[in-house]
Amino acid sequence: MIFFLSAPEMFATMLLALLLDRCCGEVRRFHPLVGFGRLASAIEKRMNGRDASRWRGAWAWALAVVPLSALSYFLVQSLQLKYPILALVAHALILYFCLGLQSLTEHALVVARALQASDLVLARRLASYMVSRDTAQLNEEDLVKATVESVLENGCDAVFASLFWFAILGAPGAILARLSNTLDAMWGYRSQRYLRFGCVAARVDDVLHFIPARLTALSYALAGHTASAIRCWRLQAAQWSSPNAGPVMAAGAGALRLQLGGAAIYQGELEMRPILGLGATAQTPDIERALRLLKLAVLLWIAVGMVLVLWDLGA
Repeated sequence: MIFFLSAPEMFATMLLALLLDRCCGEVRRFHPLVGFGRLASAIEKRMNGRDASRWRGAWAWALAVVPLSALSYFLVQSLQLKYPILALVAHALILYFCLGLQSLTEHALVVARALQASDLVLARRLASYMVSRDTAQLNEEDLVKATVESVLENGCDAVFASLFWFAILGAPGAILARLSNTLDAMWGYRSQRYLRFGCVAARVDDVLHFIPARLTALSYALAGHTASAIRCWRLQAAQWSSPNAGPVMAAGAGALRLQLGGAAIYQGELEMRPILGLGATAQTPDIERALRLLKLAVLLWIAVGMVLVLWDLGA
């Protein structure tokens, strides 16, 4: 039997999870997502051989994601039957582990601090922890663009998608979305090794993030320069290779009135990406502007949640 959280319970657990993320940040030791990454690596090494196929990739995805999502479901359901308060705490803790707002903030700010100190070597190393592109030869403008793009895109992946699926399915939904996104980040490359094996992981992530990505884009638009964001979203999003990153990045760039995109090197290969946004080229202070945009968008979601709670209580 499925127990859905009421609107007040959902809002309270979301606020608690966001508060835990703000106060405690990322778990430094024994983070569940780190353990999951190791598990996923072991599964991939075992199943992604010479005869790797989409079917083997699908089985690998299911083996990594389904047991943990099911375990979280049975955990919160068992607690709900006997200890409803503990069930709410479990929901909040699981969502907290799926969120990455504070971690994203900290990673972006240290890059900004290194750039402010004109330490390009340090900034390149720090940026490499956030992005999948090669950072060894990036100049200041490229490092700022890479960091801002990471803030905008991971705002969807590590914050809004988790909140969205938590609102739909509770803790199991947040786990499903976060683990799927982690597998896409690990297996979703179009390289020879992952082209077939990682296809299912990439497609599942596209499906799960379709609605959250567009809600994120709308949130960025409302939290920044709305007209510019909507225009860039409408005209530029389809040019991006990812169906979900396109709206998020285009709307975010427009909301900040910055130019993002352009050439980037991934795994030694130069990729000419479309230009997104409009206006000025990215400068170091724009990293903090991007973080402010993200946090304003989070506050917007909180405000909407509060309205829905009041509506539910008044019904």
